[in-house]
Amino acid sequence: QVQLQESGGGLVQAGGSLRLSCTLSGRTCTNCVVAWFRQGPEKERMFVAALSVSGNAVRYRESVRGRFTISRDNAKNMVYLQMNNLKPEDTAAYYCAADPQGIVSSRDGSYNYWGQGTQVTVSS
Repeated sequence: QVQLQESGGGLVQAGGSLRLSCTLSGRTCTNCVVAWFRQGPEKERMFVAALSVSGNAVRYRESVRGRFTISRDNAKNMVYLQMNNLKPEDTAAYYCAADPQGIVSSRDGSYNYWGQGTQVTVSS
């Protein structure tokens, strides 16, 4: 079993930045693709970004491309989401996910392991 724990959420003004972190622990997940999803109030969970083990393959949701950057430190078992130029519509609970199959996917069904989420609120 792989455990994921997010941190770094908070309240920020529009135009500001936040960096979310996700710690992977438990069973080794060295070949896991990692991803971030988000779920706003009364909305479905949506894909944000995903990254392969090597970092060579990456996908972003179109609305965050150029503002968000997903990265990972495999030696530290950490995943990050740097979020710049935040907008009120980015307000959501953000979830870290991992997939041992190694497929960089935007489908939440592709991911076996999930964190509990961290809240990001962007004020206008």
